[in-house]
Amino acid sequence: MSDFFTVSVLLATLAAGIRLATPFLLAALGETLGQRSGVLNLGVEGVMLLGAYGAYYATLRTESVLLGIVIGLAVGGLMGIVYGVVTLALKAEQGISGIGIFIFGLGLSDLLFQKQVGTPTPIDGLGDLAIPVLGDLPWVGEVLFHQNVLVYVAFLLVPAMWYVINRTPFGMNVRAVGETPEAADSLGVSVNRTRYITIFAGNALAGLAGASLALELGIFQQNLTNGHGFIAVALVYFGAWRPVGVMAGSMVFGLVSAMVLQWKTLGIVVGTTASIVGMFPAVLTILVLVLVSRRTGAPSALTRPFERGH
Repeated sequence: MSDFFTVSVLLATLAAGIRLATPFLLAALGETLGQRSGVLNLGVEGVMLLGAYGAYYATLRTESVLLGIVIGLAVGGLMGIVYGVVTLALKAEQGISGIGIFIFGLGLSDLLFQKQVGTPTPIDGLGDLAIPVLGDLPWVGEVLFHQNVLVYVAFLLVPAMWYVINRTPFGMNVRAVGETPEAADSLGVSVNRTRYITIFAGNALAGLAGASLALELGIFQQNLTNGHGFIAVALVYFGAWRPVGVMAGSMVFGLVSAMVLQWKTLGIVVGTTASIVGMFPAVLTILVLVLVSRRTGAPSALTRPFERGH
């Protein structure tokens, strides 16, 4: 254990924790926006898988990481349109339709991978981008400012989303639609249009989250996300539907995951013990979620369909 408590290893663990938190943060921010408007999406995992495969395949064929990022966003946005039609136009039950999106994403991503690629083929994914001046700071620069571009994007989205939700007319509409859609409708706010926008944006971020995972690992394989999407949904509750809280939850999960991986690398935990310790991030998230959810309330209209006149 003494090998772990060295400056170099601790800094590397912190930097890795931030990278590992990024897919969770992107997906959870998108889900936060959707849930604040009253829409629950349990299909985040499936959208992430499709976004991850789209980004991986585009990068594999064109060697353009930028195109891979764009494809990941586009795939997520497309799935957002599909989910919006299913839940808003067809008024399907949100929990069931979300699970359907997950199963669809899981099956289609695996099918496309088997047909178009076949075997895991590495790609040149995201490289680190050092921020001038800040990247030269001792310790802090190594941890915070030697990351890939999607890490910076994810963490910059936190204050941006806070501002949108709390300081803009659109954010006021989102909050109103998520709490009392009937009252919002009576004041001239289009409930369905607002929800379509949040669903589209939220799923686009989920697709980007999948892209960040695939491009960071430089590989794609069956069920690459391995539960990331479901954890992202839990982190929304963890963060009490607030961007800063979601970021805190993502960081806790990312740092604990990085610590466990570092312990395995150093041989601190091996064999059966390593498998048990590997469960710590999920167990910690569940425990904190149980404690936090008792003190916070979800948007009043969450999962409740809206129909004018009812």
